[in-house]
Amino acid sequence: MLEEREASVQLLKTFAPLDGLKRENLAALAKKVTVRTMSAGRTLFKEGDTDKRTVWLVAGMLEISEAGRTIAMIRGGTRESRAPLYPQIPRKFTARAVEEISYLSIDSELLDVMITWDQTGTYEVSELQSQLASSGGDDWMTTLLQTKAFHRIPPANIQAIFLRLERTPCRAGEVVIKQGDEGDYFYVIVSGKCIVTRETPLNRDGIKLAELGVGDTFGEEALIAEAKRNATVTMMTDGVLMRLNKKDFRELMNEPLLQWVNNEQARDIVAKGGRWLDVRLPSEHQNLSIDGALNIPLYFIRLKLSALDRNIPYVVYCDTGRRSSAAAYILVERGFDAYVLTGGLTSSGAALRRSA
Repeated sequence: MLEEREASVQLLKTFAPLDGLKRENLAALAKKVTVRTMSAGRTLFKEGDTDKRTVWLVAGMLEISEAGRTIAMIRGGTRESRAPLYPQIPRKFTARAVEEISYLSIDSELLDVMITWDQTGTYEVSELQSQLASSGGDDWMTTLLQTKAFHRIPPANIQAIFLRLERTPCRAGEVVIKQGDEGDYFYVIVSGKCIVTRETPLNRDGIKLAELGVGDTFGEEALIAEAKRNATVTMMTDGVLMRLNKKDFRELMNEPLLQWVNNEQARDIVAKGGRWLDVRLPSEHQNLSIDGALNIPLYFIRLKLSALDRNIPYVVYCDTGRRSSAAAYILVERGFDAYVLTGGLTSSGAALRRSA
């Protein structure tokens, strides 16, 4: 049976290369890492494994074998256990617990992002903490860095993003963005909670779409699609937001994340198991669409994420590429493999289905 407990900064500092991180960044990482326990006889990893995890042995004994032959015995707390356990992917060896062990396991891409940020970031986490005082500290930063989206943003861009974010204190009941307004900023919640609502012809008070908390982001759709705000975001509590202006957002976050594909590339992705995703309105989809496409309108995309499969790549399309690029950004930000069809529907080169 696996058990978990929170890791401490003191523990993380006993391992390489974690011992090279600044204390502030190590403290942020510690909040996202747990010490896990595994019983004797179980396998920690085996030859051929391709999961991108960096693993350290904290306590207990591991047997390391290759092709069924034991090549080493490693005990936690020794000099040999300070380094990550055979990190090469695919794994060249099998590690089996000889007795009960405890170990650390960190997503390798997250670790790489954190180390890169630690070494290239001139804007210290501690400086932001001093600005924010007790407004949520570094949780939001670590949450952002841990998202799959940030793994694809160049380190220099990450540094620039944190440099250019503006701190904005807000009061409960304050409207941050209003449906129908022009898009100007992208927001990250540092502390407090927000509610997202959308006004409809049948409900002028607005339908509740979501509640957002620390580390959540909003406001990107209007900036990417060059469209009006499609919902209203209101503070539920006092809080602090960090915001990035439209120009910086598009240059530093949007462009590195979006993967544009032409007709041939899109068809190849779908032929290999991918799926077309139409983010236009149902009426548009019914009138003209790519055969076999799934239809989820842009304004519903956040609510329908559970209907999508993270193991399937999606080629997202609309008429021009505006709505589809906004939808693809949201998907990528949440760990999906999404592509934008360049030029939109009319350049798809796929079989189009028209309603009778």
